[in-house]
Amino acid sequence: MIIDSKFSELECFAGIEIPIEIVEQQTLISVEYFSFDNQLHLGQLVVNKSLSAEILAIFREIKQLKFPIEKVIPISFYNWDDEISMQNNNSSCFNFRLIKGTNRLSKHAFGKAIDINPMQNPFIKQNSIEPKNAVYDITQKGTIRDNSQIVRIFSDFGWEWGGNWTNSKDYQHFEKIET
Repeated sequence: MIIDSKFSELECFAGIEIPIEIVEQQTLISVEYFSFDNQLHLGQLVVNKSLSAEILAIFREIKQLKFPIEKVIPISFYNWDDEISMQNNNSSCFNFRLIKGTNRLSKHAFGKAIDINPMQNPFIKQNSIEPKNAVYDITQKGTIRDNSQIVRIFSDFGWEWGGNWTNSKDYQHFEKIET
């Protein structure tokens, strides 16, 4: 098995100030997945403690499918820069940040959203695509489509896929539906 990430919990929260009540809601988990090299990899996600068991279950199913995920490394490795993480095709969950263009915290800031393979699954709104140079091509491996089993897996656990949004498409994004 190839180890992509071996961070301590302390390292996962280093580099920026995060309110202690939010840090205390998070936990570091290790997940196995097949990467683009068809090899089994071990990565890490910082996730909301209340969702850790289901995220582990989701990743077990993704691994069984052999759905390729390039890498899974906590965002602190990228100095909390979402753009750099996305350009590196990193899949991540917790990132203490605002929703772009707003003053509201993202679901990522609570460990309740996951982005997978951003270079294959970009955010698209009108003529804007993020990350830069990303291409949404459903023939490429690691691309998430509306009929992908990965969408069904997340949906079965009560997660919403950003590819189903109407005003924009966030093909990389899954977020827990609040009940």
